[in-house]
Amino acid sequence: MSTADIGLIGLAVMGSNLALNIAEKGYTVAVHNRSAGRIDEFVAEAKAQGLDGKTIPKYDLADFVQTVKAPRSIIIMVKAGQPVDDMIEQLLPHLEPGDAIIECGNSLYTDTQRRFDYLKPKNIGYLGVGVSGGEEGARHGPSIMVGGSKEQWHNAEAVLTAIAAQFNGESCCAYLGEGGAGHFVKMIHNGIEYGDMQMIAEIYGVMRDGLGMSAKECANVFKEWNKGPLNSYLIEITGHVLDAVDEETGKPLVELILDKAGQKGTGMWSAVVAQQMGVPATAIEGAVAARSISSRKSERVAAEAIYGKPDRARTDVTLEDLEKALLAGKIVSYAQGFAVIAKASEEFGWSLPLATIAKIWRAGCIIRSRFLDQMSSAYAKGEAVNLLVVPDFVEIMKDSHPALRKVVAAAAVGEFPMICLSASLSYFDSYRQAQGTANLTQGQRDFFGAHGFEIEGRGTDLHGTWPSTLGK
Repeated sequence: MSTADIGLIGLAVMGSNLALNIAEKGYTVAVHNRSAGRIDEFVAEAKAQGLDGKTIPKYDLADFVQTVKAPRSIIIMVKAGQPVDDMIEQLLPHLEPGDAIIECGNSLYTDTQRRFDYLKPKNIGYLGVGVSGGEEGARHGPSIMVGGSKEQWHNAEAVLTAIAAQFNGESCCAYLGEGGAGHFVKMIHNGIEYGDMQMIAEIYGVMRDGLGMSAKECANVFKEWNKGPLNSYLIEITGHVLDAVDEETGKPLVELILDKAGQKGTGMWSAVVAQQMGVPATAIEGAVAARSISSRKSERVAAEAIYGKPDRARTDVTLEDLEKALLAGKIVSYAQGFAVIAKASEEFGWSLPLATIAKIWRAGCIIRSRFLDQMSSAYAKGEAVNLLVVPDFVEIMKDSHPALRKVVAAAAVGEFPMICLSASLSYFDSYRQAQGTANLTQGQRDFFGAHGFEIEGRGTDLHGTWPSTLGK
C-alpha cells in the first residue's frame, strides 16, 4: 500500500539526516539503502529520536517505490557521477509517468541538465536540488536550491519547503529554473564558500604570524567580529575551531591539523565555468589555487629549505584593519559569484531570481551572513547586477577598501601568502578603473595576429601599420 509522502534512497550521513528532518516535520518517508545494515542502523536512529512512526524502511527497491504515494517524489542521496546514473536506471522500471527523481547531491550542473533531458521524453521529472548546510543543516534545516521539472517541483514543494531553514518566517527553499539551474546555483554557492574560507584563513595567518597572537586570542577576535558586520556562519565556526583544544596534548587543535586543504570539485567547477563565460571570479580562482598549493606539502617544505623561512617582522596592521579588509574581500567574492549567476541566467535562459537566491542563502547554508539580506533587497529593487555599484555596498567598500589595501601591502612586505585577498583587491581596482591597460594588450594582439582594435569614433576593426621584426 502506498503510504509514504516521499521516498529517500541513500542513508549515509546527509541522507539519513534529511530523512529524519522530513519525519520530524510530520511527513512519512520511505527509506532504502544499498546496504541492508545501514537501513537497520537508520531504523535504530529513528526509534531513538521517536520518529520511527514516520519512517518506513524498505529493503527491496521495487517494494520501496510502491510504498510512495503517486505521483512519486523520490530523493536520491548517492555519490555524484556514475552512481547517480546507475540509480536512475535501477529506478526507471519501477516508476510511472508523472513521478520524479530528486537528486540532492553535489552534481555538476551539466550532468543534471543531461539527466533532465534524458528523462523528460519518458515523462519522468528530474529535480537537481542543491542542499547546503552540512550534516547539521540536513537534520535541522538546510538552504535548498531547486532546479528541474517545474510540475514535479510542485508535487514535492510542501515537503522541501517544510524541511528547509527559516529566516524571519520565510522558508530558505525556492524553485530557481529548469534543467541544471539548482545545481548551478549550488555550485557557485560553493565557489563563494571557497573564497570566504580562504580569506578568513589569510587573515588568521596575519594574526598568528604578523601579530603574534595565540589560537585562543584569535578565537576571541573572531567571536567578537561575529557580533558586527562580519556576522556569518563561517566567522562563527572559525571562533569555535580556533578555540578547540586537543584532548591528548592540551594544545590548540588547529595547530596540530596538517595544513593541507581538501576539495571535492565544486570550487574548481565554479572557477572553470566563470572563465568559460568570460566573467572574472578572481576570489574563487584564488581560493582554488590556494587549496591546490596547500596539497603540495612536501614541495613547500623543500622550497622553504631552499629559500629559507619567511623573514616576518611584526606588522603594523591593526585588528580593525583586518576586520575591514575581510569585509571588503567578502563583498568582492559575493559580487563575483552573483555576477557569474547573472551571466548563466542570461546564457542558459534560466531567468534566475537573484533576489530570491540571496534570500534562501540567509539561513541554513554555509555562506549565510548578515549582509545577504541587504543583497536580496538590492536585487529586489532591480539594482545593478554587480554589487560593487549598489549604493549600500558602495558605502561599505569606500569605508573598507583602504584597509584591504593596507593589509595586502603589509602581507607583500611581510611575506604572508594572500592569494585570495590580493586577488579581490586587484579585481576591485580593475573594475573601478575607467582607463586600464588593455589598450596595450590589444595593440600587441594586432601586431602578432592582426586581431584588430577599436578607436572611438573611428571603428571597431582597425589595424595598425606595425614594423616587421623578421630577420633582425
